[in-house]
Amino acid sequence: MTRRALITGVAGQDGGYLAELLVSEGLDVHGVSRGEAEVPAGVTRHRHDLTDLAGTADLIARLRPDEIYNLAAVSSVAMSWEEPVATAMANGVAVAALLEAADALRRSGQDVRFVQASSSEIFGAATVSPQDETTPLRPGNPYGAAKAYAHHLTGVYRARGLHASAVILYGHESVRRPTRFVTRKITSTVAGIVAGTADRLVLGALDVRRDWGWAPEYVTAMTLAARHERPGDYVLATGRDHSIADFVEAAFRYAGIEDYQSLVSSEESLHRPTDAAVQCGDAGKAARELGWVAETVFPVVVHRMMDADLALVGAR
Repeated sequence: MTRRALITGVAGQDGGYLAELLVSEGLDVHGVSRGEAEVPAGVTRHRHDLTDLAGTADLIARLRPDEIYNLAAVSSVAMSWEEPVATAMANGVAVAALLEAADALRRSGQDVRFVQASSSEIFGAATVSPQDETTPLRPGNPYGAAKAYAHHLTGVYRARGLHASAVILYGHESVRRPTRFVTRKITSTVAGIVAGTADRLVLGALDVRRDWGWAPEYVTAMTLAARHERPGDYVLATGRDHSIADFVEAAFRYAGIEDYQSLVSSEESLHRPTDAAVQCGDAGKAARELGWVAETVFPVVVHRMMDADLALVGAR
């Protein structure tokens, strides 16, 4: 019998890449989204708001998926400060409903696998670097706090007997990132400067350091976690951090602009005082247990994103 997968947040960056991977493997793929955004070919879409908790239970009971990947979330830290209650519902309470529905399938005798998309933001301003699965959780914003609740709850259901894993995602970028994310804001604006449709790049703090990898590789790790003999928590990261200033420099230079400093400004209004100065992950456990290693290096991530944005403005 064909295995069935359910992906929440299927219309997002990770959801799209994961859906394409699972369809290529021959799974019967179903996806949950709230809006009208396109989903990959071969995916059965279900329009559903995950904060409708009873509706979530009904959907999972009806579909009886073998693999559940929860990628849906309020994905912006800045937005989580603007809408903390909505963030708590979508990133925290909704996950409780998903886990309970998945566990109901388990209790009925089905071998169901659950993967929660956790986040490096659960560590907040960690006192150690790089961070791994044993690093204490100390979130510094509503997004991280809600993700931390969902992360802990995944472990609670794992202890109850559900095959529930949490992948702790560090920055994972691609050409599909929305422009509200700083990486895509950089590459799209630099492309606009090349094309003459933008005149400067305005950012917040430039010294913040993050661990950035290539998104399609990270969704592969999700499937490895789902299918591993034992469930667990897994940091997914490259193990190398770079500053936002590094990202800016790499983008401008790849676009052929060497003297770019006068085109970039840092505005205090865009700074987030609770942001951790450095986030860098140790993915050693994922390498040992899942055989997963991030392969795409930082300059290649920047160059691929720049190629796509330059092509969009006709400069490639």
